[in-house]
Amino acid sequence: MPVHKVKGGYKWGKTGKVYKTKAEAEKQGKAIYASGYATGGLYANIHAKRKRIAAGSGEKMRKPGTKGAPSAKAFKQAAKTAKKGTNT
Repeated sequence: MPVHKVKGGYKWGKTGKVYKTKAEAEKQGKAIYASGYATGGLYANIHAKRKRIAAGSGEKMRKPGTKGAPSAKAFKQAAKTAKKGTNT
């Protein structure tokens, strides 16, 4: 997802933190992809985001029902494709 200019600075993605410089927003994007963004499915993305938050990325988890948060339907679909017997 590209960095784009918004009111007050630059943003990586559609929602999230606004950075003062384009370089800061690009750095965040690289960190997101390096941590496994968009690979491995819903639960992998959730765990990767929690890891970035713990490392001090400044991101926050979305509340259930807000725009961009996984829906109940997405969790049901992920449960259908989950590997049996793994606890990661």
